[in-house]
Amino acid sequence: MDLGIKRHGGMFIQVAVLLSYSYGAIGREICDGPLVSNLPQSSFRSSSQLSNSHGPGFAKVNRRDGAGGWSPLESNKYQWLEVDLGQRTEIAAVAMQGRYGSSDWVSASLLMFSDTGRNWKQYRQEDSIGAFAGNSNADSVVQIKLQQTVIARFVRLIPLEWNPNGRIGLRLEAYGCPYNSDVASFDGSSCLLYRLSPDQSQTAKETVSLKFKTQRNSGTLIHAEAHEHSLTLELHKGKLLLHLRKGKSAYLENHKVVSLGSLLDDQHWHHVTIERVGGNINFTVDKSTQQLLVPVDLSHWQIHEISLGVTQCHGPQRQASRRSFHGCLENLQYNELNLIEQAKQQEQVSSMGNVTFTCAEPVSVAMTFAGSESFLQLPGATQRDGVTVGLQFRTWNKAGLLITFDLQPQGATLWLYLSEARVKLQIHKAGRMLLDLTAGSGLNDGQWHAVDLNSRRGRLSVSVDKEEASTAHASPAFPVLTGNSLFFGGCPDGENNLECRNPFNVFQGCMRSIYVDGNPVDLIKVQQMLIGNFSDLQIDMCGIIDRCSPSHCEHGGKCTQSWSTFHCNCSHTGYSGATCHSSIYERSCEAYKHRGNTSGLFYIDVDGSGPIKPQLIYCNMTDKTWMVIQHNNTELTKLKPSSGRNQHLAHFNYSADAEQLGAVITQAEYCEQELSYHCRKSRLLNTPDGAPFSWWVGQSGDPQTYWGGAVPGSQQCACGLQENCVDPNHYCNCDADRKEWANDSGLLAHKEHLPVRAVLIGDTQRPGSEGAYQVGPLRCHGDKSFWNAAFFNKETSYLHFPTFHGELSADISFMFKTTASSGVFLENFGIKDFIRIELSSSSEVVFSFDVGNGPLEVRVETSTPLNDDRWHAVRAERNVKEASLRVDASPASTQKAPADGHIHLQLNSQLFVGGTASRQKGFLGCLRSLQLNGKTLDLEERAKITPGVRPGCPGHCSSYGGLCQNHGRCVEKYNGFICDCGQSAYTGPFCQKEVSAAFKPETSVTYTFKEPYELNRNASGLPSSIFSELTLGGENVTLSFSTTQTPALLLYVSSYYKEYLAVLLNRNGYLDVKYKLQMNKDAEVMRTNVRNLANGQLHRVSIRRLSEAVAVQIDQHAREDFNLTSDVEFNALQSVVMGKVSESGELDPEISRLGALGFSGCLSVVRFNSIAPLKAALLYPDTSPVIVTGPLTESGCGSSSPSNPYAAETTHSLADHSGTVGTGEPIVNAIKSDSALIGGVIAVVIFVSLSALALLARFLYRRKETFQSQPPKGVKPDDSPEFPFNSEANSQNVLSENQKEYFI
Repeated sequence: MDLGIKRHGGMFIQVAVLLSYSYGAIGREICDGPLVSNLPQSSFRSSSQLSNSHGPGFAKVNRRDGAGGWSPLESNKYQWLEVDLGQRTEIAAVAMQGRYGSSDWVSASLLMFSDTGRNWKQYRQEDSIGAFAGNSNADSVVQIKLQQTVIARFVRLIPLEWNPNGRIGLRLEAYGCPYNSDVASFDGSSCLLYRLSPDQSQTAKETVSLKFKTQRNSGTLIHAEAHEHSLTLELHKGKLLLHLRKGKSAYLENHKVVSLGSLLDDQHWHHVTIERVGGNINFTVDKSTQQLLVPVDLSHWQIHEISLGVTQCHGPQRQASRRSFHGCLENLQYNELNLIEQAKQQEQVSSMGNVTFTCAEPVSVAMTFAGSESFLQLPGATQRDGVTVGLQFRTWNKAGLLITFDLQPQGATLWLYLSEARVKLQIHKAGRMLLDLTAGSGLNDGQWHAVDLNSRRGRLSVSVDKEEASTAHASPAFPVLTGNSLFFGGCPDGENNLECRNPFNVFQGCMRSIYVDGNPVDLIKVQQMLIGNFSDLQIDMCGIIDRCSPSHCEHGGKCTQSWSTFHCNCSHTGYSGATCHSSIYERSCEAYKHRGNTSGLFYIDVDGSGPIKPQLIYCNMTDKTWMVIQHNNTELTKLKPSSGRNQHLAHFNYSADAEQLGAVITQAEYCEQELSYHCRKSRLLNTPDGAPFSWWVGQSGDPQTYWGGAVPGSQQCACGLQENCVDPNHYCNCDADRKEWANDSGLLAHKEHLPVRAVLIGDTQRPGSEGAYQVGPLRCHGDKSFWNAAFFNKETSYLHFPTFHGELSADISFMFKTTASSGVFLENFGIKDFIRIELSSSSEVVFSFDVGNGPLEVRVETSTPLNDDRWHAVRAERNVKEASLRVDASPASTQKAPADGHIHLQLNSQLFVGGTASRQKGFLGCLRSLQLNGKTLDLEERAKITPGVRPGCPGHCSSYGGLCQNHGRCVEKYNGFICDCGQSAYTGPFCQKEVSAAFKPETSVTYTFKEPYELNRNASGLPSSIFSELTLGGENVTLSFSTTQTPALLLYVSSYYKEYLAVLLNRNGYLDVKYKLQMNKDAEVMRTNVRNLANGQLHRVSIRRLSEAVAVQIDQHAREDFNLTSDVEFNALQSVVMGKVSESGELDPEISRLGALGFSGCLSVVRFNSIAPLKAALLYPDTSPVIVTGPLTESGCGSSSPSNPYAAETTHSLADHSGTVGTGEPIVNAIKSDSALIGGVIAVVIFVSLSALALLARFLYRRKETFQSQPPKGVKPDDSPEFPFNSEANSQNVLSENQKEYFI
């Protein structure tokens, strides 16, 4: 039995709650009548009064009796005014007014309610606001309208602040209406049993609603028996558990439990509703709701028996137990039946035990230690033969002082305190520890725990919850007797306080049931200052709040809390932030690509901070950025005839769930999935007119009768659409029903139908029928939100969208580009609340908002200007704990939310983007990828119909050009850019993938330059007149190699004039660079000092020559400089050779000998000026002037280069990521964005430097006027896809447009 559960808070399903229960106001439209004005003076009480004419009975709004209102004897925070309404009443509002004709009024107060005049409950707005604003003069009436009506008999107002030039002065009114209810009280051994008639239990909708109050933290409220299952509502440790059981089995799969609520044993009324509508159950406790998806077998309850107070209210099992309920139930209704009223009338209800129809409440006075100055001082024990002290407490804190007193006559001090949620007892004297005991554990769980300290006859014990296992014993050598005072929770302030010292934390929590010498302490007398002394205590109430119920931690974050705050542990969730709101992953492969990542497995969070979980997806970053989602069977699956089986049905389970798949497909610009069927005498769609034998099912669940490559609804295959089927009478090749193998294959690209969920193949049962199907992975590219942009060209222009709803959690992210120094990015207003993000200066972004606590700002100032016309990222987040702002990679700036402040952001105006409703300066520039709480706003569509705003925004290379590495060139596109790797020896989306090959001795790769025209004609002109375009005054050579061969020729560049450049390893493993640039002089050898280069490791070599200066660098070793003494011009280049040299004609003897040996090893990223001969041979052998002999295979042998930042492969799982781990690391082939950006910057710097050198050299050579230029060529290499490689060594355009590495 699988139950899907969704957690909701606040107002979710309030309609159902109001329909089932309206706090006694059913049938009444208004509830705002005055409740106080007609009460007698005896209904009023106060902590004190200044005089008889200032008594509480005169505290009625707009009355001038007595002294015109109530004033206490002293104006301090311990005063209160109380009104007894005579009976439980529904209260909707409270009004305050100062004392008539005076300077006495209250400007802030607490509002308390009670049923009995004891055990007060503080009213809070938004579950956090405790204090209410009051008067600013003595005459005006300030009304506090309650967000939720309160049912109570007693109202108490506690002044917090008052006119500093006067006194506390108060007149009071409450507004509401009468409240009627039916109540039943259970004593822990009593119960009610209700048996339903069959017609009462068969309804389409069933509802159980009630209110309960109790002081016990456990007990069964309701147990309902149905035909084959049962429902139980049980209180367990202050939480309500809803049990759903199927049958009588105890197996876990037949028993589901849902928990809701917390601290429900506070002796206050709590409202519960359980509503079943079809297959859904709505479970509501007070203001929190969970929605359960119920299996079909539980969609009809058909309850025939309901027990109240115990699990079973008849038979031998009916007995008092810890699971029996001790407390009161009110207005218990099942559908339209009032069960308590039925019990009063003894209709269909049997009662067992002592069930009464009034609520008998035990008197238990608690007190709250809320602040750092809270303490209670009581007189010491009077017994002289020992001490017996005890109390009960509840807290969320792990540490805090419980009791301390001085021992008489030893002069020692005893401390009983909490440490790491355990009770510890220590006795110290003169800095020396005399005793140390520990008892209990896990005592910061918010439950009531009892602590007893007992010392008699030389035996001392500390007991927790009266359990022997949680009791510690000692036998001190001295008597344990109290001094004059006992201190609870803390110590008084003051240097003269010698009786109490507290080296530990103060206690924050609640205490009750305090006893000394076995006698209970009357805390009401303490409140009246008749006993002891205290400070900053709230007596006769427990103000503990469960800040984790409902939890503000999102996405599965674990909530923990202390007295004053809560913390979210976001480990293993994939989210970060104070409430685990923000995803640590990118929303698409496109976003990862723009951080410099290459192909690999990545966690994708399609909706960012939305509810959809991250998913592991392979990103194939090639010409387009593909998201590839696998399923359980992408292989070709063969089918054979099977007796008794006419159809084959295959289901496909994807690595992502349905919600994730739907979001991926919706966000993508294009999706496709290959669907193919291979057949022999097996028909497919039975075209042209028959019913299809086979079909497939997409995301909608409807069968689709078109095949891959055809259009929806056509009942055709790809060949039918293209009119090239093997039989023109059919629209599918397989429908021809031939004995020869045929196939129908193609791509499904209608996004609304993808992915393929199932395939049914029908015609395989005939003799001789065979078939095989294959469904490829789902592939999608493009991110409709990533490049969605708008350009604002006027300060008065803006886009408007519907109101932004981010009441408790709001995140806003976008990118901007501007040359302006200021402007408002977006703004949204409410009646008082607002939210705004703006560029306040050229280097500062401000996030400002107000949720009712006054305006707050979060600022981020950057070290570099933001108006540089480059893309900058902004992310703002506001939640109940804090607000944060991040700009680019700068550290986030945060602003803590005020304690006990308003938490709901309430907006109601339109959202303004790029401008403002408050007439501040609008934004000039580009905004893109604007996302609010995970949802993308379509800027482009709105911009199309808005004056002053244009859709789209070009100019991306200024921001992303650094991603193009290794001489790659950034090329602008409308939505994005591409990296043109034509001038690079690398390939890949960022020109970062090394092109490497394994060479064998017989392998030869020769890149040939065009033979000069005049040489072909055997012209008699001077040599210097015909080779000017192939004359070089410098070279830039880079390559990587690994080998164990010595000697070895790595690279040979030849000339038609027998000039050459050779890069080789000599027999000692040193690198030699050999130049011969002058016919009548011997070759010059430049030998480097790096030893043992033939060690099988990969080494990178860079050779740069400009005129006579030659620089050689190997790996990270220091550069070595050399000078040529011969001619400095390299004339008439002929070829670049790698591997075996088979060139005819006269060769240098050493070159001839090494060239004949060939090369064994690895060569990688070979580049000669702008020519990449190895890349041409491997990737474009048919369209480049390259000749390959012998075996040549592309290899990954160059990927371990130390200089290559992309070499290391790392693997990460979701468990590796917590809220503090950075994002952007893929699962395979992970590249950190910092490395990618640094590499891109270096590549750009090198490229610019080399280009400048090349231009300078070319200018110098042309100035020599020794040679004549050839006629200009008619067609540029870029325009000729048939011949993408230029044969000139100094060509700057190596690849044609169709070989560029696109990045869109």
